Amino acid sequence: MSQKLVIVESPAKAKTIKKYLGSGYTVEASMGHIRDLPKSQLGVNVENDFEPKYITIRGKGDLLAKLRKAAKKADKVYLATDPDREGEAISYHLSHILKLDPEENIRIEFNEITKDAVKKSIKNARPINLKVFDAQQARRIVDRLVGYEISPILWRNVKWGLSAGRVQSVALNLICNREKEIEAFESKEYWSIEADLLKMKKTIKTKLTQYKNRKIEIGTEKEAQDIKKDLDKGEFSVASIKKGTKTKNPLAPFITSTLQQEASKRMNYQTRRTMSIAQRLYEGMDIKGYGSVGLITYMRTDSTRISDEAQASVKAYIESAFGKEYYPKTPRVYKGKKNAQDAHEAIRPTVIELTPEKVKDSVKAEEYKLYKLIWERFIASQMESCKLNTISLEVLNGDYKFRASGSSVAFDGFMKLYDYKNEDEEENTSIPNLEENEKLKSKEIHLNQHFTQPPARYTEASFVKTLEELGIGRPSTYAPTISTLLNRLYVEREKKSLMPTDLGKIVNDIMAEYFKDIVDVEFTAEMESRLDLIEEGKETWKEVVGSFYNPLKKDIDIAESKVSKITIEDEVSDEICEKCGSHFVIKNGRFGKFLACSGYPDCKNTKAIVEKLDVKCPTCHEGDVIQRKSRKGKKFYGCSRYPECKYVSWYEPVKTPCPECGSLMYRRYSKKDGSYLLCSNEECGHKIIEKKATEE
Repeated sequence: MSQKLVIVESPAKAKTIKKYLGSGYTVEASMGHIRDLPKSQLGVNVENDFEPKYITIRGKGDLLAKLRKAAKKADKVYLATDPDREGEAISYHLSHILKLDPEENIRIEFNEITKDAVKKSIKNARPINLKVFDAQQARRIVDRLVGYEISPILWRNVKWGLSAGRVQSVALNLICNREKEIEAFESKEYWSIEADLLKMKKTIKTKLTQYKNRKIEIGTEKEAQDIKKDLDKGEFSVASIKKGTKTKNPLAPFITSTLQQEASKRMNYQTRRTMSIAQRLYEGMDIKGYGSVGLITYMRTDSTRISDEAQASVKAYIESAFGKEYYPKTPRVYKGKKNAQDAHEAIRPTVIELTPEKVKDSVKAEEYKLYKLIWERFIASQMESCKLNTISLEVLNGDYKFRASGSSVAFDGFMKLYDYKNEDEEENTSIPNLEENEKLKSKEIHLNQHFTQPPARYTEASFVKTLEELGIGRPSTYAPTISTLLNRLYVEREKKSLMPTDLGKIVNDIMAEYFKDIVDVEFTAEMESRLDLIEEGKETWKEVVGSFYNPLKKDIDIAESKVSKITIEDEVSDEICEKCGSHFVIKNGRFGKFLACSGYPDCKNTKAIVEKLDVKCPTCHEGDVIQRKSRKGKKFYGCSRYPECKYVSWYEPVKTPCPECGSLMYRRYSKKDGSYLLCSNEECGHKIIEKKATEE
């Protein structure tokens, strides 16, 4: 019996595919890349058309011997690496090492790991796409030239172990420039006025928007008070009531960037975590009653396209589960963004009938949450629109115009499954039945002081959105780019925001002064476009690399001679080392700041930075509550007398006791309420809202 060998990238993927292919196939995993440029040298011959020097990755010798042995026994070898540039490159290098002809039909790919998709890919085996490999090779070589030519300049003049990168450096520049905008921002005071009006016992909340039919701007409290005096003298009457209907359409199914953004907003998942979970869902999981199943399509994509089979399947499901009125008259097709790699589909469930509830008991909680998000977003994307009845109200008081708007759901449509709110959507207010010229009583007039806010720091979600909009990197690079900036200590997280460290600012200043192209958004986006042109066969990789490197080399030569040594002084703390008597200094580590003895290397004492709260330990009543960090960098609270006292909490205790029962209160946060205090006594459960989410 003939035996065929299929090589994939991971053991999980191999397990799932083996189940579908049966006894006539052996499935092995390459464990990612098997050849790459050497770490110990540049590995690119810049004098000879940028010829790369590929070597076997250290530690992969035994694996390659196993693959060679399996390939010799097989009558046919198929390379089933991921359906993208990196996957094509891995297949190319496998073909080289296993002495396979890349022009034979040895390459198979599938967008989803299902029985039909895998078997169909075998029938449609093709040669390795050398244009796609060339695009990956150009990207790899350009990144190597940037990293290995510029990084030593940073090592010599700033600090050992620093790095520059083609995408990394422009990303850092964006974060640093945002910080400069924030630092330069001058806040200005302004006021808003709201009127709570009464119709019978019902309150109508309105906002002042115009004075004499022009937009009103209130700069000081005196102006606000003067307006209030005018309003108190006058009376409120309904100027106009407009009723109408509004259609709210569903969002497109997920692509890589939107999945990362939504997982961050809804579940507070970091981009790296989201992609790791999605990878597991794609490669296959053991689902009770189904065996090993690839639950979602390939998760690195910028296309919103879905297959005809998926569209037919989701139509049948929607009509069966919700009713025919929940499916639109014509199937929904979403317009993709420019330069989207449309060979891939959007991220969707592979088997519609595998609802989140059916997989819940077979997967981890985080896997269930992400699968549920993907599943619901996809189903909703194909459902009928939501129909809203709207009402818009204008109220006059002399020359002042107030407005209010409200809506009610006439037909829920896709919102039966997946709700969302646009950034420009106003808060609805409940509006009772009114008539034009009707007089309304004033219940209360609110004068609200505000200050203009600087641009917000990027969160991971907003940063991914920005990278995508600017054309920086590809879907596969967003998560590793952010991880690199954090791991290099160029950027740190402040709650959910990304802010540059002093080290990051120094590195960015050098890059911005001496390597303007590398940190230029348009230049970086153009490089991505040129990589696409290589894939399309419209440019050669050597031409693209050459046109990039030649001006870069001139910048490197200038920087080599002009960048001067920069000394980064450690911040000295007040704490004294108990071992040698020297002062501790504050250092940055992988999981944040820590204290290290200034007597290093003679004294290697280190300790965590702890922040003492003005709260006594609720367990022993002797120690103070201090803030600590877990090994993964997550904040928690414990007793200063640990290990004698084992008190620990993920939530911050506050000094003020519960006004209802006197128990300890904890500071909590939710998207609905913002910051609030919650009584630790479950029977009491008293809650005090400190700061509304909308006020932040």
